[in-house]
Amino acid sequence: MAGDSDASAVPDYLARLRLDRRVFAVLGGGNGIGRQACHALAQAGARVLCVDRDAARAKAVADEIGGTPFDADVTRRAGVERVFEEAGKLGPVRGVVDIVGMPHLGPFLDLDDARWQSQLDLVLTHAFLALQVGGRALAAAGGGSMVFVGSMSGVTKIPGQVAYGTAKAALHQLVAAAANELGPSGIRVNAVAPGFARTPRLNAMLGEAQWEAIGRLTALGRAADPSEIAAVILFLACELSSHVTGQVLSPTAASPGR
Repeated sequence: MAGDSDASAVPDYLARLRLDRRVFAVLGGGNGIGRQACHALAQAGARVLCVDRDAARAKAVADEIGGTPFDADVTRRAGVERVFEEAGKLGPVRGVVDIVGMPHLGPFLDLDDARWQSQLDLVLTHAFLALQVGGRALAAAGGGSMVFVGSMSGVTKIPGQVAYGTAKAALHQLVAAAANELGPSGIRVNAVAPGFARTPRLNAMLGEAQWEAIGRLTALGRAADPSEIAAVILFLACELSSHVTGQVLSPTAASPGR
């Protein structure tokens, strides 16, 4: 009846943030957003396999968080299979965070076949492999969460990023479609599509004047810190987002008026 008080159960929201002893594989965890994601997951209690092509970087971040380092080429099926075999040694795999995907920049007319294929492998093919191999691992564990890092390049047009933007747009579609197929197995699949974030790689490429110009194009007046992207990843990885799947979240909104 109208006016009746709400007697529905109230969950422990902070408990939904916890990932205690859940095994997560972080692909591209050795630097920037990946490093911050490893820290975020570990602080929430997860057991983290820090995966990077660079063994030294993987070990450095794993040492920081008390995780397990692992080096692999995740653009190849054999490498991805090795990742999940290793992750399974830590326990049932309940989560994947995938940050892999450096852009190949340059004019579209100068893009050769090899560079085009390399960009697709680096951004899209490895994500397909992670979804397929990782999806089986999560299904066997009873479900979990898979979070991919897309890009604003996949939802807008940026000069010099035709191959990268095309691959990221396809990644966003892959995430949405895979979410439908993996949902019955209790697996959520989402993506984060950040704008410019002050990662070590971009800090080495851009000066302060360029960062200030980028900031003027955003609603908050500044580029993101990698930790702010990792915070969105943590939200999608934990049970606070238990009814969120097939989504692409863009934490850095552009503001045409700025």
